[in-house]
Amino acid sequence: MPKQVHYTGPCPVEKALAVFGGKWKPAIIYFLARGTKRFNELRRLIPETTQKMLTQQLRDLERHGLIHRAHYAEIPPRVEYSLTDLGRTLGAVFQTIDDWQRTHLRAVEKARSRYDTPSQQKRVGLAER
Repeated sequence: MPKQVHYTGPCPVEKALAVFGGKWKPAIIYFLARGTKRFNELRRLIPETTQKMLTQQLRDLERHGLIHRAHYAEIPPRVEYSLTDLGRTLGAVFQTIDDWQRTHLRAVEKARSRYDTPSQQKRVGLAER
C-alpha cells in the first residue's frame, strides 16, 4: 500500500495552478507555444477576454518567468510576447491535459447531461419547486 502523504499547506497542484491556471493563462500559453505574438494578436485569438484582463494575465505570467515581453522603441511602439525556457517546460503538462480531454471529454459531457436532466435535478434537490 502506498504511503499516505499529509500536507500541512496548500495542495501541490494548487501551487502550480496558481502560476499557470485560471481562465485565460492556459489559452495565452497555448497560443504563445505556437510562436511569438503581439498583444493585438492575442486579443484576436482570445476575443472573450478584455484588454485589462489580458494585460493583467500577461503581467502575471511575466512575473512568474513563463513569458518574455519584448518592447521595441519604434513608432508606433511594438511589444511582442513569447514563452521563456521555463514557460516551454509546460508543453508536456499541456499535452497531458490535452490527451486527457481527448480521451475523457465525451464521458464528462455525458455525465453532465445525465446530471442536468430534470429527474436527476429532483433527486439532488436542484429542481425548481
